[in-house]
Amino acid sequence: MRKYSLFVCMLGVLLFVSCDSKESKNAFQDNTEEGTIRISVDESFKPVIEEQLKVHQSSYPKANIIASYKSEADCFRDLQNNSTRMIIVARGLDEKEAEYYKSILSYPPQYAELAYDAVALIVNNNAADSIFSFQDVKDILSGKHKITAVMDGKSATSTVRYLKDSVLKGGNFGANVVAANNSKEVIEIVTSRTDVIGFVGMSWIGDVYDKQQQSYLTKIRLARVECTACLEKGIFAKPSQSTITYGQYPLARPLFYVLKENHAGLGTGFMNFMSLERGQLIFRRSFLAPAKMAFHKRQGSIKSE
Repeated sequence: MRKYSLFVCMLGVLLFVSCDSKESKNAFQDNTEEGTIRISVDESFKPVIEEQLKVHQSSYPKANIIASYKSEADCFRDLQNNSTRMIIVARGLDEKEAEYYKSILSYPPQYAELAYDAVALIVNNNAADSIFSFQDVKDILSGKHKITAVMDGKSATSTVRYLKDSVLKGGNFGANVVAANNSKEVIEIVTSRTDVIGFVGMSWIGDVYDKQQQSYLTKIRLARVECTACLEKGIFAKPSQSTITYGQYPLARPLFYVLKENHAGLGTGFMNFMSLERGQLIFRRSFLAPAKMAFHKRQGSIKSE
């Protein structure tokens, strides 16, 4: 009977070790260059992240990153309920959020800026006005000015949150602020109406190499907004890579990654790709301002012998 009990005990230990080994193996089925993971991305960054994924896939054909594009609030919900490994949004974690994730994960999530984007104010080519003071923008969003303003989503997108926080300082939108289904629909509404303005992420209309975006710019204009950081008064700037970099366009915002991963997995690999030269050049080529690397033009000459 004692030998039988010992046998059962040893068998239990072997089964436990075997299960634990399988769980450990299954827990890390990906590495920095291969595997399958899901990420959630704020819809306003879709064009530039699609470009990042395309180049990353060509470099690492065994890597399968499935991106879902949705509102910023939905991205954070995905992060909380474990349906995604990484989110790409317009803000990092605050102190309470960082502590919360650390308490449930037993390790702190990573987050940092990847690039700087802008909320572009767009108008129809035939609109009466395309120059706005910062106060004009505030009056439109608060409802004091009755022109219709169209946002890029019907739930809490990064554009909605950013404009509420940075322009209205926590105030509410007026009844004249309406929501489209997504950024593309904002652009389509503005192309068809001269009596509205739209707010979209810069990566939707800023890439001069993208044929679709160039077709948009035959029907809409990027409005100029008053520079609030310039020492000289009366400076108005369009959103562009240079005006974002030098702080001249006032509606600029960061693009963050937030990553839940405590091993060298595919999320880490994709984060490194976007943070290093090739990924940063993709942000630059998409006319965003890279946050990790500075690319400067250098003067040079070739000496003939």
